[in-house]
Amino acid sequence: MATIPMTNSQSTAGSGPQSQPPITNPAFRTFLSRLTSSIRQGFSQRRPWFELIDRAAMARPDNLTDAYSRIRRNFSYFKVNYITLLALVLAFSLLSHPFSLLVLLGLLAAWLFLYLFRPSDQPLVIFGRTFSDRETLGILVVLTVFIVFLTSIGSLLISAILIGVAIVCIHGAFRVPEDLFLDDQDPANSGFLSFLGNAASSAAIAAAPAVASRV
Repeated sequence: MATIPMTNSQSTAGSGPQSQPPITNPAFRTFLSRLTSSIRQGFSQRRPWFELIDRAAMARPDNLTDAYSRIRRNFSYFKVNYITLLALVLAFSLLSHPFSLLVLLGLLAAWLFLYLFRPSDQPLVIFGRTFSDRETLGILVVLTVFIVFLTSIGSLLISAILIGVAIVCIHGAFRVPEDLFLDDQDPANSGFLSFLGNAASSAAIAAAPAVASRV
């Protein structure tokens, strides 16, 4: 008895919709696009580095009040430069501990590809067991808490951040801001973390549809 070969369209017709891999997911591409544009816009507000390291503008503050006032004004003016310095200190700390860096990158990849941007119609299957979205979220939260707060990685991150903040505060206290022309039209709440807040909000907006589809 002769058999009739099935065409590609016939063989895939009953297999259901094909899920996109996370790397080609439109939500993930939107996330990367918005995050990149937000970071690029933030770096466009960076001040010239020679203003940051101008030795002629360095002087010891008269008292704690003067130091605090200088720090506030320098934060407003050099906020992107200071964030860059913090990022460099954190990056140097992680690069000097490559295992911690790999663990954090793996944790970030797990959040992105196993939960945030994994297609909702594609269940997570590990060792033959299927995990629901709630189970996946719970496992990722527990894993994140364990890695960040219960291992040496957390102390490494906290130490790097404290060192970076100390460098920024020392520079802000000793940098005389009288020669800095602050934009009076800047909003009053444009604080030290406004640049990070814009990037985070853009990333949250891009990730919101993927998260909402799982609730």
